[in-house]
Amino acid sequence: MAEAVLGIIGGSGIYDLPGLTDLREERIESPWGEPSDVLRTGRMGETKIAFLPRHGRGHAIPPSEINYRANIDVLKRAGVTDLVSLSACGSYKAELYPGLFVLVDQFVDRTAGRASSFFGKGCVAHVSVAHPVGPALQDRIAAAATAEDLPFVRGGTLVTMEGPQFSTLAESLTYKGLGYDLIGMTAMPEAKLAREAEITYATVAMVTDYDCWHEEHGAVDVAAVIAVLHANADKARRLVARLAADFPREREACPAGSHNALDFAIVTAPEHRDPKLLAKLDAVAGRVLKAQG
Repeated sequence: MAEAVLGIIGGSGIYDLPGLTDLREERIESPWGEPSDVLRTGRMGETKIAFLPRHGRGHAIPPSEINYRANIDVLKRAGVTDLVSLSACGSYKAELYPGLFVLVDQFVDRTAGRASSFFGKGCVAHVSVAHPVGPALQDRIAAAATAEDLPFVRGGTLVTMEGPQFSTLAESLTYKGLGYDLIGMTAMPEAKLAREAEITYATVAMVTDYDCWHEEHGAVDVAAVIAVLHANADKARRLVARLAADFPREREACPAGSHNALDFAIVTAPEHRDPKLLAKLDAVAGRVLKAQG
């Protein structure tokens, strides 16, 4: 297997990653457009790290305008094998309280109009995302959270809405009634694209609020959310530092198959593939395309 490179995508409130040595800022060009920010690369101990703030430093990019394809593409070009998403979210269950970390394992996509695949006309691929989170990577995150004595729950379903507005009360009650655990604005199509790029993906959903279903808490209050974000950011940095300290030197095979997700996914015959699209897929699908000639 390849050398392991740990990627971190910082969500709301996490725009930097202190503690990196051999720090470099790299502006990696992508055929898919501009990523959210420059890539900050370095090491934590012996582990190679690549950090990207999802909304850009200063939180300049709203959820619907993030170039998710460019973000995943530049992380792939930087050699990232395992990607941890740090994401703020709302909770649909009283026991999932603000300040808690939830290691979700399923997503429901309720976004609209976001480019959700690297593939398309001229090179069609169908990739399984039945189990979008890498179990072994999640094991390591859980072990790091336990070692740092951080409150967390493992398992859960996060529904991704379009945003940037928060939910209506009717939406909030509907999603709660469907049994979803959390709601956010950025997990999709990020998780789908990571799987297409054969990057193992996991989300640390950092609870900031109860959306608007909770009668005692009412509508989402941005000031209160920001206060929780600041507290969560410090805990997230501790989590990442511990995760990096114990991370393997070589990439581990993913039980969910993310390391070889494209092996049988591309269905377009070689003679019918669009050369322009293939050129854009050089990083994402290069391993398979080269093998197929």
